[in-house]
This record gives sequence, structure tokens and C-alpha cells, in this order.
Amino acid sequence: MKDVPRLRVAALEPLTDPALAPEPDTGLDALTVGRRIRYHRGVRGWTLAQLGEAVGTAQSQLSQVENGKREPRLSLVAAVARALEVTPADLLDPAPPPSRRAALEIELDRAQRSPLARALGLTEVRAGRALPTDALEALVRLHRELARRHDAANATPEEARRANTEIRLLMRGSDNHLPEIEELAEDLVRAAGYTVGALTHRQVARMAADLGFSIIHVEDLPHSTRTVTDLAHGRIYLPPASIPGGHGLRSLALQAVGHRVLGHERPASYTQFLRQRLEINYFAASCLLPRSAAVEFLSAAKADKDLAVEDFRDAFGVTHEAAAHRLTNLLTSHLGIPVHFLRVGDDGALYRGYENDGVPFPQDASGAIEGQPVCRRWTARTVFEVRNRTTENYQYTDTPAGTFWCSSQTGVGDDGGFSITVGVPYAHAKWFRGRDTRVRARSTCPEGDCCRRPPADLVRRWADAAWPSARLHAQTLAPLPSGRFPGVDDREVYTFLASHAPVEGDAGAGDQA
Repeated sequence: MKDVPRLRVAALEPLTDPALAPEPDTGLDALTVGRRIRYHRGVRGWTLAQLGEAVGTAQSQLSQVENGKREPRLSLVAAVARALEVTPADLLDPAPPPSRRAALEIELDRAQRSPLARALGLTEVRAGRALPTDALEALVRLHRELARRHDAANATPEEARRANTEIRLLMRGSDNHLPEIEELAEDLVRAAGYTVGALTHRQVARMAADLGFSIIHVEDLPHSTRTVTDLAHGRIYLPPASIPGGHGLRSLALQAVGHRVLGHERPASYTQFLRQRLEINYFAASCLLPRSAAVEFLSAAKADKDLAVEDFRDAFGVTHEAAAHRLTNLLTSHLGIPVHFLRVGDDGALYRGYENDGVPFPQDASGAIEGQPVCRRWTARTVFEVRNRTTENYQYTDTPAGTFWCSSQTGVGDDGGFSITVGVPYAHAKWFRGRDTRVRARSTCPEGDCCRRPPADLVRRWADAAWPSARLHAQTLAPLPSGRFPGVDDREVYTFLASHAPVEGDAGAGDQA
């Protein structure tokens, strides 16, 4: 598949700080061209002044060209090539530089122009001939280590929480709706033959094939990955079966395809990594529940005052969580209904959340909601006490921010039980099935007397007699493995790809949709 430009998603553009943005790609690597000119000038034994005289160009201008600070016109490249008795192709060749020295000079120059170097305010060292090669190599190694440590520091849970909060607030501002991805997904599924109902595995395989990829199911995916894509051989590796309580195979394949069609490059920061994860998840959801078909279905249900997550789920053959979260993309933007969504563990912790209806999510001092305890009286918690968990459970909850109607359903994943909740303000409950429920609760959280502070008699009895041992979640203390992609073990991935790569001359062997 050819490289495609990154899809511009307007709602998420504030995540890119212009001061830290990478250098624009002009299509011509001016720095490599400049170093090739310098190399061939050195082979001939000419000074800049001699080359300038031979091509009729000022020495200062040639110096800027050699240092990659000015992109040379093709006419100047041709003149330089004639003067140095080489071909223009020798100067424009995109292959690696002609010498190790030139390669080190290019790497140092790029490192010194990087967002990290600019943010640190590092003084630029000119990689001239007076700089010994061993000193040049030492500087390059130092910049590599700075970049490695920066990436490692950015892969901490604290950075993830900060980035998650920033992204959540941006998505709330856009009503959790990304029209650019919606339109792209709609075009691709229609091209694959989708018309209505559930997107089939065959249609997903066709989408991948249209982009030059085949889907391979394997038993030995690296444990730190959900999918692995072999760009060299056009293969997307998936697990052999759906992950219980997790992503279905269609969703996993679509997420892998999403990286390609959205024009993603290797993430340079944890924020960029999380943004890419958000975008591929949104893309997969937009393919599995395409906007036109989904809005038509939801509009009809609203007209009948019978909106229900379980019907939406069954109509498109997705998980309850996928259907619930997809509602947050469409209810406000297309049906005018504000909404909130929660995924809560059976320990009461909030793992995922979205709201644009004013519901008071628990949050820490930084504004992060992940891991915060949800009020015991909210539907997301009370549903664990309900015996009949085969259908949605409904409840009205009075809060300091108003009354909200919610629908909750429970499930079990690798990490234990969880609940999925979709809710709306009282005035919008009229559009949903279950609005006639008589179950009602009152929550005053975050006030301690609501459900967090123990009764006084229990405090008196047990305050000095209890000594519990907390269950420690190790991942809250350790940074993610720091490879080329946050959380992924590079060695494991590369070994996996090598073991599955087709034998040269037999690239299509073993491919299967």
C-alpha cells in the first residue's frame, strides 16, 4: 500500500503543538542532497568557493544547501552534478548517504532540529569538518539516548492519564463526533459491498484486500500486541478467535486497517499514541455501525420512543459495549440527545467514561476520571446487585447536577466483571425503552456522607482493629515497555514477523482471509 497523508481530524488538531510539530515533508530530502553534494565536493578536493565559481552561485547559498537549510532548485543540482562530474541521480538518490560520516552528520542535524531538542533549548553544534568523527558519533549517541529516555518517561501512567484527560475534553467539545472519519469509513464499507445490517467478515477482508493486505490468523501473536501488520508483505496478523469481553476479530482487523487509511506514522509521544488509538477505534466503530445505516435505525427507534442499546447491538452484530459507545458518537450529533457512557469494574472503579450532558463524573485534582470510584448508588454500581443480568437494567438517579436516567448491562472480561452504562438527562428519557422504571436512587457524591464515609458506629468499632492488605496493581507503578510503540516489546514483535514472513519468491503462501 502506498503512503497516504494523515487524515486531518479537526476536533483533535489542538493536540498538536505547532512549536513541537515535526519538520514538514516536502518530498525532497534537502539535507541528504546537501550532504551528497558536500561528499562529492570533498572527493574532488574543492572548496565551497571553487564550487560556487564553477556553477555561478554564491558560496553562502551553497553552504545553506549543503547544510539542508535551503532546498536546491533542480537547475542548481544539474549544474553542481556537471561541475563535480557526477550525475544528478547521484545527488538526488534517496538511498542512505554515501559515507558513515555523512550519515552521522544528517542524523545529528535532524536530532538538533527535533521537537525534543527545541523544547530542551539545546545549543546546536555544527557538524563541520573540524568536528572529529568520534565526537560526532558521541553527540549522535547522546541525542539517541535523550530521545529514548523521553519516550520512556512519556510512557508512564501519569502521562497517560494527562493525555487521556486532554483527549476526553476535546471529544466532549465535539460531542464525541469525528465527521472526517465517519465519511472515510462510510466510503470504504460501501466500496466493499456493505448495504445494511451487520458488516460481514468477508466484507472486512475485502476492505483489507482493496488496500493490499491479506488477513492471517495465528496462534502465537506477541503477548503485548492485539494485531501485528507486516507492511513489507501486506499481511495483517490476528488471533484465531475473539477475545472474551474484548474486541471481535472484525474490529481488530479494522483497527489495523485504520492505521493505514488514516495515514498514521510512528507515534512521537504518548499523546500521539493515544490519539491514534482513539482514531482507529473510532474508525472501526464507524465501519461496524456505518453512520447512514445507524442513524436511520436510531431515528426510527426514536420516533417510536423505543431507543435501546440491546436493539442497536443486535441489529449490527456488535458487542454491547461497542453499541453503547457508538451511541455517544451519534445521539447528540444526529438526534439532538445529550448522553453519557461509563465502563465500570466490579470493584467500582471507572475505567472509561464520556459525557456531554452534565453528569458529575468522579475525578481527581488533575481532572482525570480513570480509576476513580463511582458512587455506589449509581446504576453502574447497583446493577451488580441485580439477579437478572440477561437484559438491560434501568434506574433514575437524583444527583447535585440533576436527575439522570440510565440503562446498564453487565459482562465479564479477563479482568473480572464490569458494567456498561448509557444515560441521559431526565428530559430525554422519554425517547428510551425503560423510561417507565420505578427504580430510583439519590446520590450526593462527592460528599463523603453519600456512600464513601463509613457509619460512625462502624468507625468506633473497627478503626483501631482493622489492618487490611491492599491489592496492588503493578501497572500503576511501572512504565510501559519503551519500544518504537508504547507498550509493545520490539524484540518479540520482530521475532514474530521473521518467523511468519513468507519465503522469498513465495510471498502469497499461506495467506487466508
